[in-house]
Amino acid sequence: MMTRKLRLGPLPKTETVKLTFACPASLKTELDRYATQHAQTYGEAVDAVTLIPHMLEAFMAGDRGFKRSSGAGHGASKPI
Repeated sequence: MMTRKLRLGPLPKTETVKLTFACPASLKTELDRYATQHAQTYGEAVDAVTLIPHMLEAFMAGDRGFKRSSGAGHGASKPI
């Protein structure tokens, strides 16, 4: 089986702040599937909870409308 690189690369080490949110069960299932594939691709076991902040950061970094309205790099950490 050929393993493709994922959009979300290896995870950096970062300082964390706890945040709780609710999502549909179907999204949790997909997040778990992504976490499994990420672990297979990069050789390091991670769970969905670990991936979510990195996914959100990547999403926001790629959102041109958000960047334009908030100013370049305003309040953002370094891109993934």
